[in-house]
Amino acid sequence: MRLALLGKPGAGKGTQGVRLARHFGVPLISTGELLRHRAYTDGAAAGELAELLARGELVPDDLVVSVVNESLAASGAGGYVIDGFPRTLSQARHAAAPTLDAVVHLAVPDDVALSRVAERAGAGRADDARRDATARRLRSFHDDTEPVLELYRRRGILTTVDGTQPPEQVTEAILQALPVPRASG
Repeated sequence: MRLALLGKPGAGKGTQGVRLARHFGVPLISTGELLRHRAYTDGAAAGELAELLARGELVPDDLVVSVVNESLAASGAGGYVIDGFPRTLSQARHAAAPTLDAVVHLAVPDDVALSRVAERAGAGRADDARRDATARRLRSFHDDTEPVLELYRRRGILTTVDGTQPPEQVTEAILQALPVPRASG
């Protein structure tokens, strides 16, 4: 299973990514985690990347695709769950972008997304603490990621799930909707 999870900030991609990776026995590739790690450990380039993330701006597409591919190569797995990739049409169409079997859109209203991000900020996630950055990330979802959803809808591999349900119900809805045999687990 090569699955991407897309949704607004706070939609539940991280929670569902962990659950689905465990269910399918594949690695979870969290684009946000990879970029945050690189922003604080990558020497000279780290400062610029950390600033982009702190402002809630998109990271250049070539860097995102490169980070995702490095992680996939290091995992050595045939299948994976990717949280938060691709976020732009350029990333989706990039020649080096990984191939996907299915894309799940975790749909939540903007107010729910903002409330969840505020909760994460209260729990110590630094990149969620700035309201201006959160607002920018939400605008970016509407401007940059919604066209990606339409691309995958046209390709016939997009499933949209109501992300406002309890996490267990969201997981079950995803598994019911995926066009592949369900693994036991």
